[in-house]
Amino acid sequence: MRYEIKGGSFPVVVCQLENGEQMITEKGSMAWMSPNMQMETKGGGLGKMFSRAFSGESMFQNIYTAKGAGMIAFGSSFPGQIKPITIGYGQEMILQKSAFLASESGVQLSTHFSKKLGAGFFGGEGFIMQRLSGQGTAFVEIDGELVEYDLRPGQQIVVDTGNVAGFTPGVQLDIRQVSGAKNIFFGGEGLFNTVLTGPGRVWLQTMPIYNVAMSIRPFIPTGNG
Repeated sequence: MRYEIKGGSFPVVVCQLENGEQMITEKGSMAWMSPNMQMETKGGGLGKMFSRAFSGESMFQNIYTAKGAGMIAFGSSFPGQIKPITIGYGQEMILQKSAFLASESGVQLSTHFSKKLGAGFFGGEGFIMQRLSGQGTAFVEIDGELVEYDLRPGQQIVVDTGNVAGFTPGVQLDIRQVSGAKNIFFGGEGLFNTVLTGPGRVWLQTMPIYNVAMSIRPFIPTGNG
């Protein structure tokens, strides 16, 4: 499989496939394709279906197979970036919900739960995430721009939960309550922040879709007037 990422704020990844090569995506991600691409929808078993739904993904996946040399493009659903990742042994990645766009057929998508109790109750996006394993190339969506940090063992970074795009499995996630009643009620930053502890690589995104939705909400007309 060869690929090229095109576009600006709403990018697409155009994949060139050889005969028999397959791509897996979620419902609605395909933008265009050559007519010799064959689609098949699968659920992968009841347990996997509910696991994907719980992590924010569709219960079904579409598998596209090239019948001869073929082309297929997958488009982003929000302004930002499409990031390619090489998945393999020791190269797994944990991502925010709904980040997965498409991948080669050897990549496996599963649900990742934080082991920290605090993250479970208060983490929101940080509690239920996606884990990419197996082997192959995957493409993920980043809201806005991507900023990367490599954390040393024990090194921490405090992040607004929605800005966490992903991290490698060695990174630990926990939730910290904002200190001070005035900060909580008037600071505008919410009750909790996410704390990421190294070692490992951290992906942060600059424009979480939830923050954008909250910013434009006051300007959306309500009622019939």
